[in-house]
Amino acid sequence: MTHNYDWLNTESTALEHVGLRRHLRTVMSAPTGTVNLDGRDVVLLGSNNYLGLSTHPKVIDAAIAATQTFGTGASGSRLISGNSELYTTLEVNLAKTKDTEAALVFSSGYAANTSVIPVLADEGDLILSDALNHASIIDGCRLSRATKKVYRHCDVEHLKTLLSESTAFRRRLIVTDGVFSMDGDVAPLPDIYEVAKHYEAMLLVDDAHGFGVLGKDGSGTVAHFGLEGTDIIRMGTLSKAVGALGGYIAGSHALIQLLINKARSFIFTTGLPPATLAAANAALDVIRSSPELRQRLFSHARHLKMALIDLGYTLLPSETQILPVVLGSPQRATSVADALLAEGVFAPAIRPPAVPPDTSRLRLTVMATHTEAEIQQAIAGFAAVLPESR
Repeated sequence: MTHNYDWLNTESTALEHVGLRRHLRTVMSAPTGTVNLDGRDVVLLGSNNYLGLSTHPKVIDAAIAATQTFGTGASGSRLISGNSELYTTLEVNLAKTKDTEAALVFSSGYAANTSVIPVLADEGDLILSDALNHASIIDGCRLSRATKKVYRHCDVEHLKTLLSESTAFRRRLIVTDGVFSMDGDVAPLPDIYEVAKHYEAMLLVDDAHGFGVLGKDGSGTVAHFGLEGTDIIRMGTLSKAVGALGGYIAGSHALIQLLINKARSFIFTTGLPPATLAAANAALDVIRSSPELRQRLFSHARHLKMALIDLGYTLLPSETQILPVVLGSPQRATSVADALLAEGVFAPAIRPPAVPPDTSRLRLTVMATHTEAEIQQAIAGFAAVLPESR
């Protein structure tokens, strides 16, 4: 039986026509403030390596030592032969950092969300999800057999209304990003937590972009608000401010034991490489001992944000290191990104489905390890391409 695959080219052409076709670029150097992109040095404004820890000497040394001791791979899933003692050390460190009873590391943040949500909510349950939650949350909701209702972005009153109208469900789960990855704003967690307690709902906070950056010792968005609720389930990643790879769930001992036995991406995935685990553990120690990194990160963000506003760019009211420059159509966002790249600034265009229609943007992210000269070069690049953005 033969198949006609011409439709593959047709689909790609259709994406190109509406400005939504994506292309891979090759980074040929370490993810510092300036990278070699496709053979050319450019200022990097599209990295999640917020604190620059992926190139920190202590983190690199830890990765090298772990490789020399444990080899390059885990050799199996964690329930079979891949549960290195490095996992235990890292999970204890994570639980201490997040102030929870226990923690469990997954192969990625995406895997953590698509596993924990179906464990927490099933048929007969209700999930209430913020309208701008990350794709991994959306897919976790889809994989569960629970009913899902979407509340307006950061709209606590709408969340209350949906909960008050949904009393027949067995369990109710509220899911929100802590820091929203495409807008850079912070969820109103104190109000959401009060609503969760009032309606006896579970609360899961995805802290991928807040962990390492916000809160006491960089412990995240929950700590940023001074919340002490031990019943708040915390999810996060090790691939952003931590500078390594992986995701985690932090919560009660009972939750972690249930995930070990029921979380499919945990059960059926090979363990992370030893170097990755050791690097993440070392990075947590650097985060706690180096508040100046967070201070420098936010200083750079404020500087760049004010400079772009002064130039006439439209930015969303971000409170974090994520600075969205909204341009509207996918074609316009791509055009400005290409013009910036020609000026030596890599600021990738973000288009649907990553953001809602007509809100295509440049999602700028600064790093603590950017130099003043690199920030100034970025500002000069934006000044040069300003006519393109109008």
